Amino acid sequence: MSYYPPVSPYAAGLGCKCPRCGQGPLFDGYLKLRKECEQCQLDYAKADSGDGPAVFVIFIVGFAAVAMAFVARYVLYAPIGVALFISMTFAIGSILLIIRPLKATMIALQYANKASEGRLEE
Repeated sequence: MSYYPPVSPYAAGLGCKCPRCGQGPLFDGYLKLRKECEQCQLDYAKADSGDGPAVFVIFIVGFAAVAMAFVARYVLYAPIGVALFISMTFAIGSILLIIRPLKATMIALQYANKASEGRLEE
């Protein structure tokens, strides 16, 4: 087995790279994981971020989008349609921008912390 120097899970996640070697791409497409790393052959079969990234994105982007709509409507006195358009455009763009690195970061953190299913016995 080869030795791989420690890779920061945050650097690997933000770069959407393999959590073990930090070199190979993690995704095959926009959010679909590859079967394994091209560089170190780490199997991604057990990597599962579940709904975690989506929950964080909802909280972060939802708060910002509502605040943006409020400011547009009640501070800038924009018509409700314009405020809604600004808020929705921001929300969709932000979601598409941050969901991928957030999913990769959660997978890298699972790898770094050796996360696995809970067991009652070893």
